[in-house]
Amino acid sequence: MKDIDTDKLGRAMGDLLSLVRRLRGPKGCPWDAKQNNHTIKVYLIEEAYEVLDAIENASSAETCGELGDLLFQIIFLAALAEEKGEFDFVAVVEKITAKMIRRHPHVFSDAKVLSADQVATNWARIKREEADVPESVSAALKRVPSGLPALLRAHRLSERAAKTGFDWTDRGEVWKKVMEEVAELKCAIGSEDEQMVVEEMGDLFFSLVNLSRHWGMNAEDLLRSANRKFLNRFEQMETYLNQSGVSLERATAEQMNGAWEAVKKQA
Repeated sequence: MKDIDTDKLGRAMGDLLSLVRRLRGPKGCPWDAKQNNHTIKVYLIEEAYEVLDAIENASSAETCGELGDLLFQIIFLAALAEEKGEFDFVAVVEKITAKMIRRHPHVFSDAKVLSADQVATNWARIKREEADVPESVSAALKRVPSGLPALLRAHRLSERAAKTGFDWTDRGEVWKKVMEEVAELKCAIGSEDEQMVVEEMGDLFFSLVNLSRHWGMNAEDLLRSANRKFLNRFEQMETYLNQSGVSLERATAEQMNGAWEAVKKQA
């Protein structure tokens, strides 16, 4: 990794900050001038997901562009805070730098760690120590953002709970829990009790999240991958049908299933 050209970086960030201020200024853009925290937060989320898409597409050019779009939203929000006299972008950078140094004592001080798991444990401990008022574990769990995608939030909730020792001992135990939830869902479906099906379906999802966590995976990433796989295969199925002289709109269920299986065999 080459050394950072701090002068070039400083000029680039200064230019971007000036651009945002100009957009918000008297002779700037009417649309940008009327934005606030609540209107911008939607774009912040959208840009974050576009970064994820670019990463998953393995496109470095696209990732670079989308990271820029995300950075713009962050700087825009910092500019709004600066206008209200709350903080500025420099404070944002200084605060996160200081936090990362504090949270990595094994890098920036004499602390020793033996594994990534120990790093995570130390991180959680330091985070608790940073709080002005010690909070309960339940309060810490409640601070996992409710706006996160449900699978990702389930992963974070169970991850934080696991750090207290409230967790399964191994993958085999989690798998038993998954099968238990499958059996309970089967009973709920058999009873045709819709509310019970809803509850048991949710429990099964949550147990699958924990199974993926115990395998070192993230259920959100797994489902995003499965979604991409489905879309790609569906597109291939449609192409297969078209090449067979049958449009997807006119294809029977049997023809679609046959095309789907043919595509699967080609994969």
